[in-house]
Amino acid sequence: MAFSAIRPLLLWFVLYAATLQTAFAAPAFAGSNLYYAAGLNNDQATTLLKGLQSAGMKVLRVWLDGEEHGAQKGTSLNAFHDLEPSRVCNGASNCYDDTVLERLDNFMVMAHSYGIKLLISMHSWNALKAGDVYTKQYGTGYFYEQSGAMNAFDQRLIHVLNHQHSSLGKPWKELKDYIFAFEAQNEAMIGKGESYVQNHASWQCGRATTIKNQLGDNSGILVTTGGESWLSESVQEAFLDCPALDIISIHAYGPGDLTVNALKPYVQKAQNKGKKLLLEEWGACYFNTGNNDCPTGGKLDTNTRNNNIKNWAAAIAEAGIPWLYWQVIPNGDPHSGFDYEVGLNDASWGTLKQAALDTAKANSAFDFSEYLL
Repeated sequence: MAFSAIRPLLLWFVLYAATLQTAFAAPAFAGSNLYYAAGLNNDQATTLLKGLQSAGMKVLRVWLDGEEHGAQKGTSLNAFHDLEPSRVCNGASNCYDDTVLERLDNFMVMAHSYGIKLLISMHSWNALKAGDVYTKQYGTGYFYEQSGAMNAFDQRLIHVLNHQHSSLGKPWKELKDYIFAFEAQNEAMIGKGESYVQNHASWQCGRATTIKNQLGDNSGILVTTGGESWLSESVQEAFLDCPALDIISIHAYGPGDLTVNALKPYVQKAQNKGKKLLLEEWGACYFNTGNNDCPTGGKLDTNTRNNNIKNWAAAIAEAGIPWLYWQVIPNGDPHSGFDYEVGLNDASWGTLKQAALDTAKANSAFDFSEYLL
């Protein structure tokens, strides 16, 4: 057959393949974090959730750490204790203070009505570093190294997963319409260096296995890591090889990590191992310091900050990774230390909102569609 006869067939095949790729492309999504969401009153929660919905945001990541003070980031709070306020409970049901879980019972129902699911972080390195009950009993090393500590912490995870929702009448592990994912701990081990994370990566897989065993294989709820300090530290080979982990979460604040060229190789690695990626934490510093060193400083020019938000969000989306911003707050940002926050009435909210809406129009390298509202 002459090439002239074959050429139309080749052209048709190329166009057909491109059509199929477009038809089956998974949509990307954006979301946010709010570690103290359990302390919001109904008016604050409504304000926040309406704002997130207006930006097309689909997931909000929340924590279970106690908030004993009356305010965080300029947000007045209804204070609450940590889940284990006085000692490591190790499965003793009368030892846990379920106030934070009960607060989130109400909050997740509200979030659902705005098309938003929760990603629930069940502990944090921050609490460990601050000297919580696990630090007092095990320290920040033995916590990750000794089987007794792991077993006790697993009991915390099991308690959370089996918490009976106060109005829905089901345990959290069955609430796929309200909960997007669970993670054992925010930024596990980050204060101990990347080599420590590598050498103790089995801790992450062990906790994920505990979670997955409670959820079962068809729960409709994902299991993720809680990120690390930066891109390469977040995506460990051992995490990619862990059968119980569905998502490898990335935390990245350095501009060098927030580029298409930096992110794309990790997308390929995750796809090769059948895992999903989520850029679970990133943000644009308010101060004129290095973006990943943002304790305090002079005010960065608003246009420069807005361009950072726009460009980094676009790069993450172009790499094919959904993202959660750190963090949208329901009030004006008081610009206290380590300030990545964007308030709903702040000068950068319009830029972040548009970045989230643009991300929702992009294609994702990972299909999360069945896990979103």
